[in-house]
Amino acid sequence: MDTNDISTTGRVVIGVDGSAPSIAALRYAAVIGGALDAELTAVAVWQAPIAYGEAALYSTWSPEDDARNMLADITQKAFPDGPPHGFRTALVHGSAAKALVEVSRDAAMLVVGSRGHGGFAGLLLGSVSSACAEYASCPVLVHHGRHD
Repeated sequence: MDTNDISTTGRVVIGVDGSAPSIAALRYAAVIGGALDAELTAVAVWQAPIAYGEAALYSTWSPEDDARNMLADITQKAFPDGPPHGFRTALVHGSAAKALVEVSRDAAMLVVGSRGHGGFAGLLLGSVSSACAEYASCPVLVHHGRHD
């Protein structure tokens, strides 16, 4: 999806990766979105790893399909009774931090979890959330809440 296809009016963007912190961030963003009467856009960023013999790998596996399935799964987990009004999802190809900063360029707020799937569990802030907080042109909320 081209990031220009995403509406930018009264929108809260949430970066999701399927991790428990991103599910918690998505739920929290729904509360904020409701209070602000803002649309919610959950964004999953995918990137194909560079590997030897990748042509054979991608004939049987699609990282984009994995991201699409994760987005549907995380939406169901975050909102078992159905997503809130004005909820959208988007798949974006690229590096996570750069893509989220770009997609949230005209958003009212960007929400991310404090830790995702990568990195070291003991760190308080992940590299993606740190980069988003530093480079996004909108306010960034890094959710540190409960992950269950």
